[in-house]
Amino acid sequence: MTVGLAGCSGNDSNGSDGSDGADGSDGGDSSLLRYGRGSHSATLDFQNSTSGEVAKVTEQIYDTLVNFEPGESTLTDGLASDYTLEGETASLTLKEGVTFHNGEEFTAQDFVATYRRFVDSEYENYAGDDYVSAYGPFTLGSWIDEIQVDGDYELTIQLTQTYAPFLRNLAMFAAAVHSEAAIEEYGTDLSENAVGTGAFELDTLDDSNEQVRLTAYDDYWGDGPEVDEVVFVTVGENSTRAQSLASGELDIIDGLGAQSSQQVEGTDGVELVRTEGINIGYMAFNIAEVEEFQDRRVRQAVSHAINTEAIVNQIYSGFATEASQPLPPNVMGHNDDLDPYAYDPEQAQTLLEEAGYGDGFSFELATFQNPRGYNPSPIQTAETVASNLSEVGIEVEINQQSFAPFLEYTAQGRHDACFLGWYTDNADPDNFAYVLLHPQVEDSELTDGQDWVSFDAEGYNTSNRSAWANSEYMSLVEESQQTTTESDRVELYNEAMEIAHDEAPWVYLDYAEELRGVADRVSGFQIAAISGPYLNLVSLE
Repeated sequence: MTVGLAGCSGNDSNGSDGSDGADGSDGGDSSLLRYGRGSHSATLDFQNSTSGEVAKVTEQIYDTLVNFEPGESTLTDGLASDYTLEGETASLTLKEGVTFHNGEEFTAQDFVATYRRFVDSEYENYAGDDYVSAYGPFTLGSWIDEIQVDGDYELTIQLTQTYAPFLRNLAMFAAAVHSEAAIEEYGTDLSENAVGTGAFELDTLDDSNEQVRLTAYDDYWGDGPEVDEVVFVTVGENSTRAQSLASGELDIIDGLGAQSSQQVEGTDGVELVRTEGINIGYMAFNIAEVEEFQDRRVRQAVSHAINTEAIVNQIYSGFATEASQPLPPNVMGHNDDLDPYAYDPEQAQTLLEEAGYGDGFSFELATFQNPRGYNPSPIQTAETVASNLSEVGIEVEINQQSFAPFLEYTAQGRHDACFLGWYTDNADPDNFAYVLLHPQVEDSELTDGQDWVSFDAEGYNTSNRSAWANSEYMSLVEESQQTTTESDRVELYNEAMEIAHDEAPWVYLDYAEELRGVADRVSGFQIAAISGPYLNLVSLE
């Protein structure tokens, strides 16, 4: 069987921001693991979302062909027992005897159906342009030319070009495998009818109480699970979440800010677990919509006017470092010669005057309300940005929204500027440099001498919230995708990062640590900057 490529683009549909909710407690049952977070997952279809809150849950329900070692960036077996990438050909041998939660055996046809549902508009079960997320093209669709199936357990994937990160893309949450039978039965109703091969299966998606309950899958092919149930509980306030951990109502919590982390550190019976993150927090300029932002001197001026050092040290209390470029320090290609923009209101004023905006201007800053690891205090951060910019005559109106509406609003390009951030999917520089700052449109959609493109451009990558389209940067990133020698890729990304720094399509805010609060009764929890959480490995005393 051969499947041809049919690429597409889509809009984001994501989980909602949470408020304080029920604690999910079941009378202290030791086999129930309670995971507290700041936002709910309104969908459980990984092809329908770019949200990390969705991924936290779907990682428990679904499996990918290739996995990451827990807590590491190295690849290991997933649903595939063997995998190779040579030139433009990926070859995979699949595990036998793996079953979906509906009892169906996993075969190569399930991956083919999953792939086609995501990117092939000619497939009868294609989920639709308005349903699938921006992950479709940059994860699989842009790179796969055809898939050849030899029996039930052999896949040969022909790529459209040499693409160095492809195997890593197969380990991303958006490349997990749906059941073909479930696709045919439920269509786009897989959110509430999630059918995977993972360690846990869906019991209840409770939107009204912002909880997701999972139960152990007894026929799971891998390690674990070690608990009978997992419930994801939404507690919107960081401090309340920390209190719930301290009181024994929750077992693991994330989305911690400075104050809540200190609460956890100072509490008996719980531990603050931390590791270096692979992420970035930033403020994106919508260059296509705001005329002032189309002058790079204005973007540089705003970058100089915002005191990112104070944000990191005072609001984030040292759990993050200032950012200087899209690639975090622990990702190949990070340019060590670049420094964060210095807080310099005088230089900002000079740049504004040179650009013809010495008297200032105004814009709207869209922000999410719920905590994110890369921005654990978004409202306070937005207020600081507004205060800083007022000193150079720029008026900022803060538009705060819950997470799902915010992501939809900004994916449609309705913002002037917005806060966002990114946790790596695969630890490859392409996952930042290409995914977040390349428009991924045809050359015909670009205009000579213009470094931005409309959100309405055909095939536009909505993960690029700045609408930036710098041809020199794009060429370097594209060349690095087709380069397999690490030293050559490093050189290309170093040059691309210098352009991104100088052109300033974002205000680079921070690189944050990964922080979790974990109760002492939890064993086997592995904090991870990529993928996870690996709740199949967790047990309770």
